[in-house]
Amino acid sequence: MIRRPNIRAFQKTAPKLGEFVFVDRTAVIIGDVRMGEDCSVWPFAVIRGDMHHIRIGSRVSVQDGAVLHITHSSDFNPGGFPLIIGDDVTIGHQAMLHGCTIGDRVLVGMKSMIMDGAVVENEVIIGAGAMVPPGKKLESGFVYMGSPAKKARPITEKERKYFTYTAENYVKLKDKHMAEGFDY
Repeated sequence: MIRRPNIRAFQKTAPKLGEFVFVDRTAVIIGDVRMGEDCSVWPFAVIRGDMHHIRIGSRVSVQDGAVLHITHSSDFNPGGFPLIIGDDVTIGHQAMLHGCTIGDRVLVGMKSMIMDGAVVENEVIIGAGAMVPPGKKLESGFVYMGSPAKKARPITEKERKYFTYTAENYVKLKDKHMAEGFDY
């Protein structure tokens, strides 16, 4: 079991982190959170699975100040919405993901917001500052921008290659941080 004050159980459910996961000491992970291997959680990010579950794939970078949370079940939201994130996802600085589903190979721009029940398919770029409204579906293969987010254009082949490049780049960076003596 992980014993660090910034990675903690809630109601007897502790986060489970895959192999080679880096969590900065100023980041916080709480409750029913599962992360795949080679993920990185950077300074002041918050991942809070306290009223529903959060599932994060492999090679996901949660950058500085990002907030990841869920939507609890209530009369207003029967069943609630967990937060589900696929593989090779880069979540930009100060982005907010709340009870949504994110596919594989997605770039979530800085200060963007993705709301309850939204679904982002594979290979999508969400521009910086975009706001994805509750329940909206973003189709694979496009760049979305604005508030509310609207389809701007198809992604290019260069952008398609960038998804795995940036995921691999953050794996290398977190490995360097871990080599400096951080255990998670």
